[in-house]
Amino acid sequence: MIRFEHVKKTYGKTTVLNDLSFEIPEGEFTVLIGPSGCGKTTTLKMINRLIQPDEGRIIVNGKDTATVNRVELRRSIGYVIQQIGLFPNMTVAQNICVVPKLLKYKKEDCDKIVHDLLEMVNLPYDQYAHKYPSELSGGQQQRIGVLRALAASPPIVLMDEPFGALDPMTRSVLQEEVRKLQKKLGKTIVFVTHDMDEALNLADRIIFMEQGHIAQMASPEEMLENPADDLIRSFMGKRIQDSEPIELTAADFMRTSVYSVPLSKGVRACTERMARHHVDSLLVVRADDTYAGTISVADIKKYGKPGGSIDDIMSTTNTVSYVDEDARECFDKLVSSGDSYVVVLNKDDTVAGIVTKTSMAKAMADALWGETSA
Repeated sequence: MIRFEHVKKTYGKTTVLNDLSFEIPEGEFTVLIGPSGCGKTTTLKMINRLIQPDEGRIIVNGKDTATVNRVELRRSIGYVIQQIGLFPNMTVAQNICVVPKLLKYKKEDCDKIVHDLLEMVNLPYDQYAHKYPSELSGGQQQRIGVLRALAASPPIVLMDEPFGALDPMTRSVLQEEVRKLQKKLGKTIVFVTHDMDEALNLADRIIFMEQGHIAQMASPEEMLENPADDLIRSFMGKRIQDSEPIELTAADFMRTSVYSVPLSKGVRACTERMARHHVDSLLVVRADDTYAGTISVADIKKYGKPGGSIDDIMSTTNTVSYVDEDARECFDKLVSSGDSYVVVLNKDDTVAGIVTKTSMAKAMADALWGETSA
């Protein structure tokens, strides 16, 4: 449990947090969101005493943090940031077990932790434990950053925009993985983001902050249904719509920022493109730009050979929809297929974008809200 009691923080004449009071129950996934400068990151950093309040108290698991040794407090709270901060001279296994080793865990216990955590995010121990950060994609590095925060089994994990630098496809997959980990392990997670889609996808409860105070604290459903003020409505980029419901198609909620590779390219070119853009998969297109399939890191590692062609190893089984297909049909395809995304095609079979679970949540909101005028 985390409780803020009348917390205040100022820098010079600027008040960053003003009489902030709220409580986060044990095991809840809470997202802090709001415009730049609203105090959300300051709030997060106060939980593990990276920033000290000028007034008020912060209670963590029944103890006033001001009375707890900072080092001991931080070793009991996981912390994940956007920059990841993996140690480049350490292997994946060594990075994951930094805190357990500081806490004097036995070697066999550390090995078990690494095995178990890597398995949870589908990174086989034999394949990844002894790699160095430079050998991983951006998404894989961020996974290791999350696992490192969980390694000593802290009851609380703080996450400060951890996926902000990742491409939409990888970001969506990691959001799902973190949510599953939180549910499985029962951790209390406090997550900072500026992305309302991410907040809606992850949170049990959203705390919307404005100028150092809480403008609204509510479940995602309640905040969508009853935004407390125009600021929240504006920040979400939506307004309540009085007209009849819109008939949505796949095109209305697909993401267009995707990475592709020509079918003519070889395995080496694919791996270089994935590494350059920090993604785990690419869409494959023919010479006429029509969609041919997908190629992933897993496909290359299982079937690929250096200098070989991707024609024989790419997957052609990923679910597809067309831009004018009914949104419900696209939704059903994504849920029933188990794929991470649906590939959306134009009428001429060229790639238009992808649909993820996060973009589906946004589409559901769009059925109730319209775009705010500039």
